Amino acid sequence: MKNTFLYLFILALLLNIFQYVNSNKILDAKEKEVQLTKERLKIARDSISIVGYNDYFDIEKDQDAQDYYYSKNLDYLKVMQKVNEDIQELNTKPNGNPLIPYEPIDGKNFIINKAKVLNHRWIIAEFSNTQLWGQVVIKYFHNEDKPTDFETVETILYEKQKME
Repeated sequence: MKNTFLYLFILALLLNIFQYVNSNKILDAKEKEVQLTKERLKIARDSISIVGYNDYFDIEKDQDAQDYYYSKNLDYLKVMQKVNEDIQELNTKPNGNPLIPYEPIDGKNFIINKAKVLNHRWIIAEFSNTQLWGQVVIKYFHNEDKPTDFETVETILYEKQKME
């Protein structure tokens, strides 16, 4: 009988030691998982703040530019829609968009593909003729009843990439 109790005691002790070691391994693995999740969360938060910083120059985030239009009793969203429509309308001209100071190359006109309104006075846009592309900074003046007045400030045309 004494041997039975001794064996049971040893078995219980071994089971407790096994459970203790196993629990510690599980806790360590979970702790590593929590640390990894915290690091990923920090990276995600940093990325979000960088994106917010990159959108700093955007009329949707620029309260002063919005107030400029509100002071004239205009809705800046409607103004931006009109400005973008006027830019796209210029793309239909026979020699391409006149805001781009380059003549058609190989019979292909330059047109504005994307435009971003930075504030109540400036636009940055990307243009191309399907082979070459560039960027343009445009100054604009909103006219309520007439087409928007545009003035090209600066352009850059990138060199054609060589295929290797």
